[in-house]
Amino acid sequence: MSTAERRRLRKPIIGTAVLLGVGALVLAGCAGGGSGGGDEPSSFEFLKNAENTTTEPILQALADGECTDENEALPLEVSSIPQAELDAQIQLLATQDGLPPMFSAGGNPAEGAKLADNGYLVDFDKALTELGVRDKVAEGAVSTIKKLYGGEFTFLPYQYNIEGIFYNKAIFEENGWEVPETWDDLLTVAGEAKAAGLTPFAASGEQGWPLTRLVSGYLFRTLGADALEKVRDGDAKLTDPEYVAAAQAIADLGAQGYFGDNVASLDYDAASNEFLTGKAAMIYMGSWLLGNINGDGNQIGADNVGFFKYPAVEGGKGSIDEYPSNVGLPATFSAKAYSAENGVGDWLKCITANYGNEALKQGQITGFIADEEVELPAISQTIADEIAGASDSVLWFEALFNAKASSVSSTNAALLVTGQLTAEEFMKLVQDALDAG
Repeated sequence: MSTAERRRLRKPIIGTAVLLGVGALVLAGCAGGGSGGGDEPSSFEFLKNAENTTTEPILQALADGECTDENEALPLEVSSIPQAELDAQIQLLATQDGLPPMFSAGGNPAEGAKLADNGYLVDFDKALTELGVRDKVAEGAVSTIKKLYGGEFTFLPYQYNIEGIFYNKAIFEENGWEVPETWDDLLTVAGEAKAAGLTPFAASGEQGWPLTRLVSGYLFRTLGADALEKVRDGDAKLTDPEYVAAAQAIADLGAQGYFGDNVASLDYDAASNEFLTGKAAMIYMGSWLLGNINGDGNQIGADNVGFFKYPAVEGGKGSIDEYPSNVGLPATFSAKAYSAENGVGDWLKCITANYGNEALKQGQITGFIADEEVELPAISQTIADEIAGASDSVLWFEALFNAKASSVSSTNAALLVTGQLTAEEFMKLVQDALDAG
């Protein structure tokens, strides 16, 4: 691998852990739909949120390389607006039948689902099958998209993050610990790590979501992949005993001191550094952490970092093979602008076939299959292999919540693990916010 490629691998590997912001998208009627309705596009325009700096370099590299013919026929044209304005702009363009060929998702997955329901978006299951490249998208990524966007494959995974537990391999080897496969195994390792003077789990209580991710992981392992969908649909409540039990399991980790003494005040960077300086044995995080792991600030070394799945809970209904995941900064295609014959379809085929390989060269792991040999740090290759082999996914604690409930959840998570809120009180606060709408 060249020096330039190695340098690119030291950039952050996945940009966004979760989709942020909430937009109110009110769609008036259905777009023209179908293929090639209205004027034929004169360029392959991509409207994105300005905060997304990772997708454009890959598209430009494709335009200059594998997709040169497509770019000559329909030139790539990228335009950006702030994330906060994206929902309103999409609403305006949709109601005017003016959506560009490709555009980024807005702030809230439910609003993207409304676009699909009203016929504005391409059905990628159908389109990619017709183009012969449906197998170039990882099934785990498709599963995540369908869970987020109303059950259909209508967005493309330009980013794809899986979550699990990163661990310090040297510490594990020195203490004779096996990689935990069950919750009881994990508790045993955590107890021995604390006894050895280490923080068992680095975590940011200031951000909150690194703690609530542990709650949802426990729910998925005990109750199954649809645990939070049932809450969204009104078939269960967070205050039900089996849901409170998940919050209690994470509260117990805090009560045992397994997050350390200063979890409430740690921000994301400080928690990451606690792990990357060898002070913590483990950290629950997503694959976006690879940017830090492969960076110069990692004092324990990238080769010293391992990864394992959220462990199984004895008697639970969930599968250890269901990864919590998100698609970061997805984008979609306009149904009206799309046709397999007008150049937009050619771009879609070329992107789907080549995006995964080019992204990997630039140090990004996406939901597109990469099938070319690229030299990667071992931990990055581990994650890439896990993504390629994943067939199903689950979401995260706040994924299906409204904005108020998401805020209540993240701002009170530290109180749960420091004992200032009981598990019952924490779950009631979030459920009350959900009920309030």
